[in-house]
Amino acid sequence: MERGAYPASISIIGAGPAGLAAAEVAARAGVRVTIHDHMPSPARKLLMAGKSGLNITHDGPPDTFGTEELAPILSAFGPTEIRDWMDGLGQPSFIGSTGRVFPKAMKASPLLRAWLARLADLGVTLETRARWTGWTGDALRIGDRLVTPDATILALGGASWRRLGSDGAWADLPGLDGIVAPFAPSNIGFRVAWSEHMTRHFGHPIKNAALIVDGVAHRGEVTLSAEGLEGGGLYPLTPRLRDGAPLTLDLKPDLTVEELRDRLARTPKASLPNRLRKLGLDPVQIALVQEWGRPVPSDLAPLLKALPVPLLGPRDMDQAISTAGGLRWDALDADLMMISRPGTFACGEMLDWEAPTGGHLLTACLATGRWAGAAAARHAMRA
Repeated sequence: MERGAYPASISIIGAGPAGLAAAEVAARAGVRVTIHDHMPSPARKLLMAGKSGLNITHDGPPDTFGTEELAPILSAFGPTEIRDWMDGLGQPSFIGSTGRVFPKAMKASPLLRAWLARLADLGVTLETRARWTGWTGDALRIGDRLVTPDATILALGGASWRRLGSDGAWADLPGLDGIVAPFAPSNIGFRVAWSEHMTRHFGHPIKNAALIVDGVAHRGEVTLSAEGLEGGGLYPLTPRLRDGAPLTLDLKPDLTVEELRDRLARTPKASLPNRLRKLGLDPVQIALVQEWGRPVPSDLAPLLKALPVPLLGPRDMDQAISTAGGLRWDALDADLMMISRPGTFACGEMLDWEAPTGGHLLTACLATGRWAGAAAARHAMRA
């Protein structure tokens, strides 16, 4: 389609998965689409996620996404539709043993190349090194230019992994005052002040243990690192731990306190490490008891069932897999349009939603991007 033949124009700020998804839908609707991104190349965070296989979605029930605002959006474009979309790009997928969905190529670059080629065929223009710095009246400030599209889609990301483009700086721009919930790290490790003797255990997991928060036991992978604890077992607990809920470890989750007492009574004169070893604790667990359990009580069983973990708070937000906070849902209408600025839509991780791990964040980015893209195209056509 010739440039002058387009009936309307849309500017999309951000070339991550949400912005690219919005561009695809809007371009198919027949409007001229330009994506502006301040980085030298698009979708850098997607490519980083692809280094670990690109868990793009999850073949689980919709309620695992955790917010009612997303329900109609995911009904329109959920895990099944994502897999069909991937097939259409020549990138078939498979479902792993835990329900997580990956491209068979196990990386993001082939998918991104095919996607960018499709967008180019649809006439989408991608401008890199083009930072949006807010509004002048109704116009967008893009670098040293003013741009006035018929509709705008903000796909600005969260506030982690700054070097990949998500710096969260947009939240402080005039015009967004009072409608952005503060950012907080999500799906992240927590800091611990280790003593020197723990150094040799860094990089080793805590096995056969349960994490107890608010009286509920959780199983999952947790690893010791120089900064503290990290791993997927902590990620679902991030909101409560971030708010200060105490964490304890149950080092023998399959035994009761009484059963532990009976077993400990068989070795009353052995040293502490030997008593713990005879219980089946491994070197990491024994080291944790010695690190966090002193002074060691005469009745060891309750300690082993609830070893206190002295967390010092989450690691730096820039190290988080994702962030909580962002543009509040009550600032948007059902089309994801900003109530305070008609014609401006929002999508992706910049929305105020704390995503669980397992492909949920990417799913919501794609789904909200497409939802905003369709709504923005309708608005632009009317304009």
